[in-house]
Amino acid sequence: MPAEALCRNFECFQGFEPPELDNILKFCEQVTVPAGETLWTEGYGENYAAFILDGKLGIKKETEFSGKNIVIGVYTAGSVVGELCLLTDKPRTVTAEVIEPVDMVILHSHKFEEMIEQHPLVGLRLLKHIFLSTSKRLTKSYERIAPIF
Repeated sequence: MPAEALCRNFECFQGFEPPELDNILKFCEQVTVPAGETLWTEGYGENYAAFILDGKLGIKKETEFSGKNIVIGVYTAGSVVGELCLLTDKPRTVTAEVIEPVDMVILHSHKFEEMIEQHPLVGLRLLKHIFLSTSKRLTKSYERIAPIF
C-alpha cells in the first residue's frame, strides 16, 4: 500500500504516525479500475469510500428527465469520494464512473467499523479528517451555487 502517497496527497492522512497509518491500511485495499467502468450506480452499490491515487472519476446525478444525468463533479488524485457511505447503509445518491483509469485505495464500511472497534482513536481521527475534507467540498459547492440564485 502506498502509505507515502496517502500522506502526500490526502489531507485526511496527514498527521498520522507510521504505526497509525499501518493500522488504517490493514483495513483498506488498493484497486485499479479501467476507464468506462461504473464504480457504483445511484440507488445501488457497495458502501465504501475511495481515496483516488491517480486517474479521474466523474460523479453524476439523475435528473427528472428519464435517462438524463448531470455531472456534478470530476475528481482526481487526492480526492475522497463515497465517504458518506462509511456511516450508513443507505443506497448511493449518485453514480460514479471512471473517466480515466483510476488507482485508488478503498475502505469498505464494514472494515471501517472493524477499525473503530480495534483502533477507536485512529478510526475516529480518520473520520474527523475525512469529514473536514467533505465540509470544505460542500462549502465550495455552496459558493458555486449561490450566484445562480
